Order: sequence, then C-alpha cells, then structure tokens
Amino acid sequence: MAWGINIVDSVIVSIKKDVAELEELTKSIGYDVKKVFIQIREKPTPFYVGRGKMEEIKNFIEENNIKLVLVNDALRPSQWFNMEKYLGVTVYDRVRIILEIFADRAKRREGKLQVKLAKLTYEKPFVRELFHRVKKGEKPGFLAGGEYVVADYYEMIKRQTKKIREELKKIALERDIRRMERKESGFYLVSIAGYANAGKSSLLNYLTGEKRVVEDRVFSTLSTKTSRFRENRHPPLLFTDTVGFIKDLPHWMIDAFHSTLEEIALADVVILLIDSSDSTKDMKEKAMSSLKEIYRLKETVKIIVALSKSDLLSEKEIAAKTEETRRILNHPCIPISTLTERNMDVLINQVYECLPQFSRLRIEIPQDNADGMLEWLSRKTSVTRISQNNALIVELECSERMKERVVGKCKKSGFAVREYGA
Repeated sequence: MAWGINIVDSVIVSIKKDVAELEELTKSIGYDVKKVFIQIREKPTPFYVGRGKMEEIKNFIEENNIKLVLVNDALRPSQWFNMEKYLGVTVYDRVRIILEIFADRAKRREGKLQVKLAKLTYEKPFVRELFHRVKKGEKPGFLAGGEYVVADYYEMIKRQTKKIREELKKIALERDIRRMERKESGFYLVSIAGYANAGKSSLLNYLTGEKRVVEDRVFSTLSTKTSRFRENRHPPLLFTDTVGFIKDLPHWMIDAFHSTLEEIALADVVILLIDSSDSTKDMKEKAMSSLKEIYRLKETVKIIVALSKSDLLSEKEIAAKTEETRRILNHPCIPISTLTERNMDVLINQVYECLPQFSRLRIEIPQDNADGMLEWLSRKTSVTRISQNNALIVELECSERMKERVVGKCKKSGFAVREYGA
C-alpha cells in the first residue's frame, strides 16, 4: 500500500451532503478536486455508492484522466477493494487522507513514529482483506506477487508495530521525567486544545513568545510544544500546544497519538479554543467533538472556553456567538484575539483562578545566611514583605506545589518557617 503519492487531479465521493470538511482536508494536502459525486444514502453499499453512481464516476474518471478517488467516510476493506477494482484507480478513504496530511506535517521523530504506527494499524485490516482475496484466487493489484508476499507483508506490519510502540514508550518515559521535574519546580501545566485550525499555535506564540509555524490549514503542527508563560508571575505556568481534534476518528488512530494528547489528560487547566469565524453550526459541532475527546482523556478537568479569532467578527457577531456558545455548552466563554489582544488579560486571570490558592509562609533567616536564600525565594515565590528583627523575616506567597520545596529547603538549613493567616 504505497503512501505519499502526490496525485493532484481527484474526485470526491460521498453519501452525505456535507463535504466541506473533506474539501478542506484535500485542499490542505494539495489535491485538486475536479468534481464531487454525492448520492444520499442511509448506509453505504458494498461499493459504498450504488452501481449506477459507480458507472457515472467511472466514466468521468476515464474521460478526465482522474487518478485518485477521495471518499467522505471510513471504508471497510471490502468496500475499498471493490471500488479500486471497479474504478481502476487509487481510492483513499477519509482516514487515509488524514494520515497523508499527518505524514506531510510530521517533522519531529516522535511525530513521525506516531504517524508510522497509525499507518501500520490502518493497513492491517486491508492487508487481511487482500490475503483473503488472494486465497480465493483473485489478483489484486497491490502486492500482486501472491499469497506469500501478502503474508510476509502482514508479518512485517506486526514486527514494525511492536518496535515502534517500544520506541514511543522510551520517548514517553523521557517526557515523564521532564514533567516531574517541572512539577517539582512548582510549574502548573495549561494545555491549549481545540479542533483543527482553531488557532492553538497562535495562542501559544502570544502567551510564551514562541515562534510556532502559524498557517491557515488543518494540522499545521503535529508535535506538542511546551513553553513557559512570558510573564514572570507566580505560580509559573507552562503552556502546551496540542494536536487538533477532528470528528469521527477511529479510536485506534487517537490511541496512536496518545503521547501527544496525554498533555491534556495531565494538565491542571485546559483552554478549549473554538474558532469564532466558523458558522454557528460548525462551531457547535467542533466544540462538541472537542469536548467529547477531552472528557475521554480526562473525566474531571478544569476547562476554560475561549472563542478565538474574534478580530474577524463585528461586535454584534461576537456578542451573539458568545451567548450561543455559552448556551450550547452551558459554560462561560471568553472571546479573544491574539491579533488585537482582546481579553487576553481576562483569559490569563481565569487560568490563575482555576489553580489552587496560594500558601502564605513566614520564614526567619539568620543575617549571615540571608543573601543566597533571599535570592532563591525571590525567584521561586512571590515575596510580599521583608522585615528585620534579630533575623530577616520574609513573608511570601507560593503555590501548593512549591510549598513543599520551600519548607523542605528551610528546614534543611535550620530556618524557622510557618504558615500564617489567609
């Protein structure tokens, strides 16, 4: 099953009226759709559409030298085989198209491994179908060498899948170590989640000063990026840009990208971005798809809903879409814009309100030990008052996560430390 074939001229076939998302996906990867064939059906046939529609598609393909058929659904292996055999051209279903986009976008080692794992998982049932066909005496074009070639390819898939899973486990272990170090340093993790092309990278860039690639296309970034909040506030925040959601993905595909999505599961707060420039209908569908995946990853989670790209709307549209989103999700939402900086301070304050309350500590430090300790406390906490008696009296606020480190360091040095009133 060849991957990465850059065929431009194509047609879309669908049994649903709405093909907008598939058109966006195909445009994103560079396919030029010459015609869309729609046959509304409650359920697909063994050829996905009826024989009459298949004949119409076949004639158009032959007359216009079309090399690629794009199907607006996930195909069963038998449907894929039937379509390719009847039409005589390559057929990609919706999942395969998304995997092609992932392969095009993956730049880092982990992302490439995840894409490879997803591809192999995708191929397994199709190769089983081919093996079944070969044993019946049919001659599929793919792996035309026969039964033994198909069987060898299937075993190769199993070997490579096992190897990739082991490599991804090693990478995940390294990330767990880094995450533990950050927590011990008092950081809180905020994940930026949302549907594909909702503006996650733009928000990360604004909040952290990063320079992630920002493009008006789906899945412009596949790998997560974690960076510190650019303001020196306490407790310190780390923001993570996650891969975009998309509806109706099979669970095995989501599982292949689990290490990318686990940042959501382990986050202290999740910012759910909804693209306010979409129609109200699309906003609702994308918001519900995103929430479904977030809650699948983490049952109990603190979510802040933000409407991105509000600079593209009028004030009247912003008010209407904010209210409609609040009503649909039964959750407050904040219209924001990284371009005009609209409500960015409100968003940050909301994040801090979701975090545990500060602890207040009073520490007595002998004068001869004050300099180094005071400098460390100023970096790691929010020092609110310094007074002097026989010793230096330092009052500070710090997160619950940082409190244990401060208390441990003080006691180890023999300094008196205690909590004081809220």
